[in-house]
Amino acid sequence: MKNNSYSLFIAVTVLVLASLACNMFGSSALIEDDFSDGDTWGTGTDDDRSVKYSNGALQMSVNKDLYFVWSTPNGEDYENVHIEVTAYNHSTDSAGAFGIICNLQITNTSYYFAITGNGKYAIGKYTFAGDTLLTNDGQWGDSNLIKSGADSYHIGADCNSNGTLILYVDGQQIDSVSDTAYASGNVGLFAWSGEELNGTDVSFDDFVVKKLK
Repeated sequence: MKNNSYSLFIAVTVLVLASLACNMFGSSALIEDDFSDGDTWGTGTDDDRSVKYSNGALQMSVNKDLYFVWSTPNGEDYENVHIEVTAYNHSTDSAGAFGIICNLQITNTSYYFAITGNGKYAIGKYTFAGDTLLTNDGQWGDSNLIKSGADSYHIGADCNSNGTLILYVDGQQIDSVSDTAYASGNVGLFAWSGEELNGTDVSFDDFVVKKLK
């Protein structure tokens, strides 16, 4: 799967910080969003894709093949964070990918943590030179810890300031890699279509960003 195009929806308002009890990732959440308030994340619709608030979630639909679309909650930079989200996969294309972005730069370069509905995954990096998969020698990997065809997945990602990047699915560590190109940046969510037109449709809920200790 190659990234043919990036398409950015820029959020225009800043999410209010929410407090949580102490836990292993730190004393409070930097962001906590159940998507009940529909004016925080960037949204928009055109012939190629749609990002919108729907039924208490953030829904991303991709109509074009091999197309990457994302949204962010604000214009802030974060570093050394753990990110979580629940993704409800309504895609008809099992190769459609979805997941978490961290350390997003103003140039739209970033790290991403991707899984598909058929049990594949990747931790990747987008640069000016293009898209690079950092895991499995540059290939999409398979994991029996990612249930194929599940209705939903709880996805987690560590973006450590020392360069350690870790992908979790349903509470299980899937893979990790080290890369120090981006030390901080914005956070976000994405959907990435395969070769099937109108085949990628994912809804995100319960997005949380916490400081790593």
